[in-house]
Amino acid sequence: MKKLFDSHCHLQDPRIYNVAPQLIRTALDSGVLHFAVNGVSEKDWNLVKKMGEEYPSCIIPCFGLHPWYVAERTPNWLNTLKDLFDSTPSATIGEIGLDKGSRGKQIDFMDQTQVFRQQLELAKELQRPVSIHCVRAFGDLLEIMQCIGPFPGGAILHSYLGSAEMVPALAKLGAYFSFSGYLMSMKPNKAKKMLKSVPTERILLESDSPDALPNSNLGSLQWVPGDASVPQVLHNQGREPNVSNSMDCQSQASDALTLPKETLNHPANIHNVLSYVASLLEMPETELAEISYRNALRLFSFPDLEVGGNT
Repeated sequence: MKKLFDSHCHLQDPRIYNVAPQLIRTALDSGVLHFAVNGVSEKDWNLVKKMGEEYPSCIIPCFGLHPWYVAERTPNWLNTLKDLFDSTPSATIGEIGLDKGSRGKQIDFMDQTQVFRQQLELAKELQRPVSIHCVRAFGDLLEIMQCIGPFPGGAILHSYLGSAEMVPALAKLGAYFSFSGYLMSMKPNKAKKMLKSVPTERILLESDSPDALPNSNLGSLQWVPGDASVPQVLHNQGREPNVSNSMDCQSQASDALTLPKETLNHPANIHNVLSYVASLLEMPETELAEISYRNALRLFSFPDLEVGGNT
């Protein structure tokens, strides 16, 4: 069985929290041994902390203020964040970042930049990994990271969709590049060029569950129990990720279906991300799984968290 490390997900998300134990169990059974669970605002930090305490051997709690939620922060948000790191030695920073996309445009960019800088400085001070969201703001991101960095604890460019040209400068600062199902939205030639520019020792894989559902053959995907957007025929298939199935009438019918955008992503679908990235890199899946798993262990094995000891 291939061992995988989900370097970025949101199992505390209200869309899936009630079935999180089932999702974790299924993903663990498929070989996904660790999950970096990222908080996004003050409202979910304690829930992430609780999940880390309930699953200490597989969940790494991450606390951060996401750019979409900076306008909702309280005056004491940074002190609250620092207190969480004091009380949770195994925690990392995330999800933080910059966003000039359709949703990010609704949030004052000066506010985003201020909050991002404060959290980056904290990550550098604590020497812990930091998970970074960036949409259409890579120029600003690089400028700020060069000003504050380098980052000895590592900086994860989560769901990286930037250019190949940006990779060397970011890697020099301590960046890792994490790939999710969103990679399938890029033109294959562009994605392949970018992937081949990333140093092998800097590659990570993630599910970004419950978002970033891979654009894969539907018969190869795992579904979130109770997701009403998934046709019953798919729920009934009960297929495990990466298991080959004969193309019977039922599977042909299901693969003709179009899923709505709100369909939820199961963390076990990181196997589909592995398959896609491996195909573009022209590398065996087993080799990429081993490389990405080893990279994540190295990144997350800071003094207060020896993840490798739990495997």
